[in-house]
Order: sequence, then C-alpha cells, then structure tokens
Amino acid sequence: MVHSRRPGLLESGRTGLRRLSCLARRASRPHRGPEARVAPEPHVKLPLLLALACTLVLAGCQPQVSRPPCPAGKTCLAWGNNTEAGTLDPQKASLVDEFAIIGDLYTGLFTDGPDASPTPALAESWTTSPDGLTWTFRLRPSKWTDGRPVTSGDFVFAFRRLLDPNTASSYAFLLYLLENGQAVNEGKAGPETLGVRAVDPLTLELRLEHPAPYLPALLKHHSFFPVPAHVVTAHGDAWTRPENFVGNGAFTLVEWKLGDHIRVVKNPDFFDPGSVCVDQIDYFPTPDSVMAERRVARGELDLNTNFQSSRVQRLRDNLPGYVRTYPALATSYIALNTVSVPAFRDLRVRRALSMGVDRDFITGKLMRAGQKPAYSFVPPATAGHGDGVRLKWADMPFDARQAEARRLLAEAGYGPGDPLSVEIKVGNSPDNLLLSQAVAADWTALGLKVSTVQNEGQIAFSAYKRKDFQIGMMSWYADFNDPLTFLGLFRSDTGQQNYSGYANPRYDALLDQADREPDATRRARTLAEAEQLMLDEEGVIPVFQVVSRALVSPRVTGWTDNIENFHRARWVCVKPAAAG
Repeated sequence: MVHSRRPGLLESGRTGLRRLSCLARRASRPHRGPEARVAPEPHVKLPLLLALACTLVLAGCQPQVSRPPCPAGKTCLAWGNNTEAGTLDPQKASLVDEFAIIGDLYTGLFTDGPDASPTPALAESWTTSPDGLTWTFRLRPSKWTDGRPVTSGDFVFAFRRLLDPNTASSYAFLLYLLENGQAVNEGKAGPETLGVRAVDPLTLELRLEHPAPYLPALLKHHSFFPVPAHVVTAHGDAWTRPENFVGNGAFTLVEWKLGDHIRVVKNPDFFDPGSVCVDQIDYFPTPDSVMAERRVARGELDLNTNFQSSRVQRLRDNLPGYVRTYPALATSYIALNTVSVPAFRDLRVRRALSMGVDRDFITGKLMRAGQKPAYSFVPPATAGHGDGVRLKWADMPFDARQAEARRLLAEAGYGPGDPLSVEIKVGNSPDNLLLSQAVAADWTALGLKVSTVQNEGQIAFSAYKRKDFQIGMMSWYADFNDPLTFLGLFRSDTGQQNYSGYANPRYDALLDQADREPDATRRARTLAEAEQLMLDEEGVIPVFQVVSRALVSPRVTGWTDNIENFHRARWVCVKPAAAG
C-alpha cells in the first residue's frame, strides 16, 4: 500500500537535522550521493529522503585514513569492522563486531568453518553418553602464544569465570546448559559444582542439564572459549591489553589504538598454521558506512562488514563485484522497556505501537537490499522453526492496523488531549537514523509525541543493558542455527540481553519443556508454541528480517557468504595488487 505522506517526521527529527547541518558546515565540500541527483519516486516520502540526504553529509566530516603499510613479502588485510570493539575478552563480549575479532584471536572446541558450519578446532575427538547428558572431549595438543600448553583446566577456569556474578557477562545464560550453571551464576552454588571437569590435561568433560544435540554449534560461540588462567589471574581486566595479551587463535594481538585500529598478526604457534594465509590484519571501526565505502573504493580497506542499505544499487553500479548480500539468521527489532516505563506494561499500548510500524515501507523504500517484513521473531529460515508462527494481526492492511492502533491507544487512555510521549534511543549509524525517523513518523501519525536520541553504538547498547532507555532498536544475530538462540532472549532469567524485560512463567516452562524433549518434531512444536505466546503478548516488535551486507574486494578470496554471517579470517586470503 502506498502512503502519500508521513506527518510529524520533520518535527521528530529537527534536533538531529540541526546537528547534521553543523557537521555539514565543517565539511570541506558537500557530498553528492545518488539520492541527491536522481529524482525521487512520487510516492516516496520527501521528509525521509531529506533524512537520507542528511546521513550522507556525515561522510564529509570524517578524517581521511590511508591504508597501513604492509611489511615486505607479507600478505596484509585491511578489514572495516563497523563499530569500535568494547572488549576483546571472550567472557565479556556481547557484540557481533567484537566476535569478528575475538574469533580470530582465540579458538574453542569448535570454530566456524568457511560456511560457518561447526568445525572441530581444539576438539580432536569426542563421545556422548547414551542419555546425551555427558560429553567428553579429547583436546588436540596446542599452545598459548606465550608457549604454555592449552589444557582442559583453562576451559574449566573460563566457564567458571563467565558464570561468576562478578564477571557480569551478558552471555552467562548460554552456560545455563551446563549442570548447575544457573545456580552458580545466581550465587546459589559454588563454582566447583558446575558441570565441567578436567579429567586430565587433555580431556574435558561437560555434564549438561538436558540433552543438547546442537552443542557443537553452540561451542563455537566465544562464551565457550578457553582463556589463559595464568594470564587472567596475573593481570585481571588488563589481560587483553597488547602488552599482556595471550591467545590461542590463528592470530595474536600486537596493537590496539582506540578509535583507530586493532592490529593482529599470524600466530606461528596456532595448531593449524598451514591454513592461515594472511600475515597481518588491521581491523578498523567504520561507523560511517558511506566513508567506509569510499575507503574500499580507494583500496584503503579490502572489505567492510556493512554498507548503507539504501545505497545498494549505487554500489553495485560503481563497485561491480564488491557487493555481497545474503539472507541472515537475524531479526531487526524494537524493544519496549517494560521494566522502567509503566505505559509499556499495557498490552494495548505495545500492540498499538507494533501495529503502527509500516514494515513494507521500511523494507521496500528505505532498506532496499532484500530485507523482508518480520511478523515473527525467529527468522523463517532457522532450522526447526515452526510454520505459521506470526503476529495475529499480520494479515491486516496497514490502514486498518493504524485505525486499530488508534483505538487501542484511546482505550488505554491516550489521545489528542493526553498523547503518549516516548523516546527512541538508537546507535548512530546511517541505517539507524533512517529507521528511527521512519518509526517516529509512523507513531506520530498515531498521535504520539516522539523524540529520538542517538548515541555511539557501544554507549547505546550499554544503556540497553542497564534499562536506561524507553525504546531501543537493535538486531539479534543467531549464535547458532536453532530457534532457541532467539527465544532464549525472552526468558525471565536471561538477564541483560532481555532488553524489554519480558517475563512469563508459562513461556519459561515451554522452553524448559523443549529442552527436555528428545523428539525433534515435538521440540519444534513446543518452541513454536512458546514463540506464539510471546508474540501474542507483544513481547517484542519485530521489524524486518536482516540481510547481511558487506563490501569485499575481488582481491579477497575465501570469503563465503553464509546464513550465520560469520567469517573467520583464517579462511581468507588476498591476491597481490595489480602492477601499476
């Protein structure tokens, strides 16, 4: 359905536009992207096109950074990595962009293969008990970068450390799979009761709370990586600084200049050095995706792990062979903070806000890279996802949704005389600017007063974890290919990453039931019932199914597009630049 206007957009974004204007005045010359030269389609909203144009101005305000030198005779890779890493500690990381680096600096029992499939790493062999509750791994001999052997004791130390309440790991809930994992994390049991044991230096035993045939896929997640107990104990939180760093991955850390780059070099003591082609990688934070595409075009970056979605056709025209898009196991969504905002505890308000989001406009006119409107939280392509799970009103035309949303808000006590005032807090990427402007306009059309606050990405996610927000916008990428990696977010005991604070004992019980169910078909049916319950209660506002986007130079080989969007640098190489 075509909508001719989107009232209130300029009002909701006025502060942001003034800020962009100030940046524009400091730029040495104006940026003229394709959106400024091509006449818009008549049905595309002018205010959103103005917002789009404003995002492009940001590119002119960024410093020029040249490609770092590569030592003679070496193969080097310049990797644009979207956001600044907040940590390189496997037990404290929580963002995909951190995992991109961490997965190269450490390795666990399993790792991502070229296509992100679970590939044995330190697990040389393993056995599983008949009841599926005990897994015993034989470790291949390997070393830390200081020459010390990696032992099963390093895994025991790492798992106990992650579940220690003082570590405050966002991913502690993943280790609830281990026997007594939740009790240890909640301080109700000692770390020695955790279901992990060093049988001998090269034999590790894991005891599970319930069978988990997906365990190999889960074990490639950074939360299950070992850490060097002797280094962490000696240096505390400073152990990941370059001068103290010790890892066991294909690369090792040598330099970290905050806001500039992280440099790693090939680890000669890696257990499989012959599989590693690249000698040096520089990871650059590239929050300004338009500037990043220019750097890729100039050869300053060999790849960038994101690009502004609405520029996909321009990039295909101007950088043929660089654009990589692929459906991802990821959902872009909106979290309403039900813990701190009383209005969001009202089902009518939550449903009205979800119904009022024009997903077709967002995916078809703003994103434009193949994203699909989301009416479930688990992406349909996920293994074991139940058919037919979706928001109960998903088939209503958008104008009917708007009318019903207005009725629900009025019933909840909000109308022209007493409008609901809300604040959207987002990270400062161009796509987030467009999305927040679109959603603000949709909600303004319902009679809400909407303001938008932008923060640097790390700051925004820190606020989400502390529940210091009203409305947040984020995407969840699967940690492994199973509905549980999505549905586990909404357990009442998940912690920080349950941003909305959704809690329902029946929902938790259904996930527990699925955990105990050995039959795959019945398990899928139970997980589908849980998701439908959460959607019926409007526990989240799914917006669109994500398409992974990257710019990859044709000189880069071994980059394999995959549904999980994980790419270990171990599998990548770079052809020499053409002479002249």
